[in-house]
Amino acid sequence: MDWNGKPYHSLDYELKKQFGQKVYKLSLNGGMTCPGRDGTLGSGPCIFCSAGGSGDFAAPVMDSVHEQIEAAKLQVQRKMSGPGSYIAYFQSYTNTYAPLSHLRAIFTDAIRHPDIAALSVATRPDCLGPEVVDLLRELNSIKPVWVELGLQTIHESTARFIRRGYPLPVFESALLRLKEAGITVIVHVILGLPGETREMMLETVRYLAKGVVDGIKLQLLHILNGTDLARIYRDTPFPVLSMEEYLDLVIDCVELLPPDMTIHRITGDGPKKLLVSPLWSGNKRLVLNSLHRRFKERDTWQGKHFPL
Repeated sequence: MDWNGKPYHSLDYELKKQFGQKVYKLSLNGGMTCPGRDGTLGSGPCIFCSAGGSGDFAAPVMDSVHEQIEAAKLQVQRKMSGPGSYIAYFQSYTNTYAPLSHLRAIFTDAIRHPDIAALSVATRPDCLGPEVVDLLRELNSIKPVWVELGLQTIHESTARFIRRGYPLPVFESALLRLKEAGITVIVHVILGLPGETREMMLETVRYLAKGVVDGIKLQLLHILNGTDLARIYRDTPFPVLSMEEYLDLVIDCVELLPPDMTIHRITGDGPKKLLVSPLWSGNKRLVLNSLHRRFKERDTWQGKHFPL
């Protein structure tokens, strides 16, 4: 299959199909924290999470969401080659972990902005109470709303090690309620977590391929300075994926995914000033070019081994 020249259903392809033009993400900051950081869970944040709360490229908190959008637009417009619209992406920390009045105010400001085509909210499955889901349903009637859930793995032993803070049934409940509300759901998976075998990672992908998930982010594990994971790595080094291992693993994952599932990320680059390992991941262009070449060498594509 061919998705505008790529062997997988990319986000760029999906956005052009939905909106008829190039769409750019604006990373915004809702001024929130997470239950791991504020002591609610009593265990600390996820061990891989940097001080930026996985939003190291997000805009700084400013007086209003409108100001953040305008500032982020100026940054993106330097890279634009033609007209386009934008997605308001609340990325840093847990973006439903606040009073409902605050969520309503910032999400409404974003979705009402004339240049915003959709609202995307990154959050945890255990921070999606009924009133929050109802708000997202309401906003979804105005413009498309996406929710990005950080699952990372289906394996409970790994989840405890990384301090995810919730069991798999919590994710399953949140996913079901969001889908019943008509919300597009994207799930974040980390490849290369300590202690996980190749088969364990593929089990996570198979699990998601059989469900009702709309999109997936396949993220290479980045070890970043200032995280507990970096301290563990320095004290008791564990193996990290080489680029060759990652290329074949991520293609193995893509082969298992249904052709209509959007791949929102197929690799990733952490902030270079924080990156401890793997250093090869800092060259994103090389990784992507090598990945597309490997797809051709293997004569494969998304969904080749779906249905499972």
